[in-house]
Amino acid sequence: MIKVRVPAKVNVQLGVGGLRGDGFHDLANVFFAVALGDEVTATPGEGVTLSCSGPDAAQVPLDDTNLAARAARLLAAHHGLADPGVHLHIAKAIPVAGGMAGGSADGAAALVACDALWGLGTPMDVLLDLAAELGSDVPFALLGGVALGRGRGEILEALPVTGTFHWVFAVADGGLSTPAVFRECDRLREEAGTGSSEADVPTPDAAPALLAALATGDPAALAAALTNDLQPAALSLRPALAATLAAGTEAGAIGALVSGSGPTCAFLAKDASAAEALAAALTASGTCRTAHATYGPVRGAAVH
Repeated sequence: MIKVRVPAKVNVQLGVGGLRGDGFHDLANVFFAVALGDEVTATPGEGVTLSCSGPDAAQVPLDDTNLAARAARLLAAHHGLADPGVHLHIAKAIPVAGGMAGGSADGAAALVACDALWGLGTPMDVLLDLAAELGSDVPFALLGGVALGRGRGEILEALPVTGTFHWVFAVADGGLSTPAVFRECDRLREEAGTGSSEADVPTPDAAPALLAALATGDPAALAAALTNDLQPAALSLRPALAATLAAGTEAGAIGALVSGSGPTCAFLAKDASAAEALAAALTASGTCRTAHATYGPVRGAAVH
């Protein structure tokens, strides 16, 4: 039995370029791994099978559309294993379709778990290449820490960070489709008259103030630098998120933004006790299903 812990992510900066010819957008995506995470357990089995437990387990597909199953099959194919056998159990804590890369995290965890279960010893650079085949956010879940993702987010550069930052995540009812949020982002840009193609929108880059805040461990500076180009689109599709963001700010958050494509909202707190108080206030506010206090950065998917 192999157990792998894998972190959720928050995008402390999500800069979105114009729509490319292949349907993707160039990103400047500063990923930040947090201790809120899933656990994937791999045990020997017949074929590739899945089970899931946790608050949103009913929303998790248990077929080959699940990235964990696809990861197991991709790793097996890479090593020429004709008949891979594994049962993967996913203990969910990361919100499903919540903008925190929960599915991608499970894919990364499955790569690590199956590699250990099958005794393959795959080098990390190969695992990262396989992760990029699975999806744009999967490589970061392997790496953890803080990293700048370029391209679709899969080209990673680890970033220096000092100290620990304290976060609260407010979980909404229901999810948001990431492709739908990107389409809405393009639509809003067209509606505003700025255009939405890569010829219209400059290629984004990491903000110097944000990088400096991470490197020096300054929560107030990081709070001031938080940005998400997908936030207007997420709010357009889910207007109720504005009330969640306002409730968190009123309850003492020093920074607030929609996490990734949403609908989870992320709040930065000044310290651990402030985060606990903020989570309680958000849960009581009625503007979200629940709220979790956590911290980061933490390492990526790893056997424990």
